[in-house]
Amino acid sequence: RVGLDKGQVERIASGDDIRKLGHRDLAPALATGASGATTVSATAFLAARAGVRVFATGGLGGVHRQWTVTQDESADLALLARTRIAVVCAGVKSILDVPATLQRLETLGVGVVGYGTDRFPGFYLTDSGHPVDWTVRSPEEVAAVLRAQDALGGPDSALIVANPVAESEQLDPALHARVLDEALRACAERGVTGQAVTPFLLDHLVRHTDGASLRANLAAVRGNVRLAARVAAAWSR
Repeated sequence: RVGLDKGQVERIASGDDIRKLGHRDLAPALATGASGATTVSATAFLAARAGVRVFATGGLGGVHRQWTVTQDESADLALLARTRIAVVCAGVKSILDVPATLQRLETLGVGVVGYGTDRFPGFYLTDSGHPVDWTVRSPEEVAAVLRAQDALGGPDSALIVANPVAESEQLDPALHARVLDEALRACAERGVTGQAVTPFLLDHLVRHTDGASLRANLAAVRGNVRLAARVAAAWSR
């Protein structure tokens, strides 16, 4: 089955043995009985297998900074290029290379629409500083795009519905810029690589913004869940 009850959610949130599971990790986790929290790629894979067309998350993974050196790119992007699903999110995580990620999404043929905005959101921030090509203004419009995808056929790629956190709930942009610079330096100095990079940077932001980044994250997730539910209802009609 897909989905968790309250007790299982609490275990995922507080357990010491919880692994980060991308879609490539699902088979070994299943075979060994391991527990883990799914990334966007794993969630999209499982949701599509279960017939779920719309889901919400905080922010997508994407192309990491200094990609030309590290070749570090989230598996989310390639999986979304071959999975017919809608992901409601607050853009990509602002710790990433946002313009490079947008370029990769374009290259991979993954559709991106801004919800009520012509600017691509920056996860903790309402505006990442980059535009989107298409804007939708209601759940019904999003559902219409999904139906048009199906009618056109072609590659089974995803639709990213970029839903910005409210400006009143975003992380202060100046604080974000300063602490993120510090986090990136600390990450490089400690030699953090691979799947450990994102958790390290996000944890640094939480600790060095006195929890303000976590509050912005939660605000974004709540807004995305509300919108995803409305899109799913419109899609089902």
